Amino acid sequence: MSDLTLTPNLESADDFYAALIAAHDGLSDEESEAFNARLILILANQIGDQSVLEAALEAAKA
Repeated sequence: MSDLTLTPNLESADDFYAALIAAHDGLSDEESEAFNARLILILANQIGDQSVLEAALEAAKA
């Protein structure tokens, strides 16, 4: 399993969280789920390392 950074690693986590919540404003539950799916795929593409992505999937299950 690849090493993951599971400790806080954002300079401004609160600002990102606020932007994430704002991005969902006005979306239906279905649209919100689709947005989350697109965001996950975009971030996965940015990471680009299969072993890191698999480790993240396992960490999310725990």
